[in-house]
Amino acid sequence: MWKNRKVSVIFPTYNEKDSIRQEILDVLATGFVDEVLVVNNNAAAGTSAEVAKTPAREVLEPRQGYGRAIRTGLEQATGDLLIVSEPDGTFSGNDVVKLLAYSDDFDYVLGTRTTKEMIWQGANMGIFLKWGNWAVAKMAEFLFNSSILTDCGCTMRLLNRSAYERLFPYFTREKNEFGFEMTLLVVKHKVRFMEIPVNYRRRVGVSSVTGSKVKAFKLGMRMIWMVWQFRLGLAGGQRAR
Repeated sequence: MWKNRKVSVIFPTYNEKDSIRQEILDVLATGFVDEVLVVNNNAAAGTSAEVAKTPAREVLEPRQGYGRAIRTGLEQATGDLLIVSEPDGTFSGNDVVKLLAYSDDFDYVLGTRTTKEMIWQGANMGIFLKWGNWAVAKMAEFLFNSSILTDCGCTMRLLNRSAYERLFPYFTREKNEFGFEMTLLVVKHKVRFMEIPVNYRRRVGVSSVTGSKVKAFKLGMRMIWMVWQFRLGLAGGQRAR
């Protein structure tokens, strides 16, 4: 609970069997998290057994895709403050407190992994990923004259219930670019937001996306095209029912 508001943390999971249990325990150890929701998106064998050792609630989402898993988690979560993170060891449970602190003044609080002092040794944030994420974020910031953006790919974020209900009708993406779609919708619909530095650590296991430069490059191209779609009025409208 954060100032009488219920806090939910959403963890989408696909290939995080070896780290998910500790990540759940770490966010609960902050003392502010009321609910941890794990969205099992056809996850590796043994993942459910690891989740069952914790107080987290597991939801099955057979439709493959990071965005689809997050959207399902947001729909199922019951909190007033909704935090999305990764259970792969890259983020610190303690940074949940940072997000919550800024939620007093902002409806959407977004993490950034590009602050040099916050990148841990061994983290997958070499020059290609760091400056690629920075460049796409800066393009969006310039084209929309938004608040500061320095990382288009950070998945750790918080949005309050009212912001989620406002943005929900506009969600369309179901793959890895969904997180950036959420941020662009925040900018387009003038939701109050702030970006803050978060710790970025070495991943447990191998990422299905950023573990490959080719896949990361293709994702970056999709994100660039999405920015221009928003800028030209081709995206960001209410989805068909």
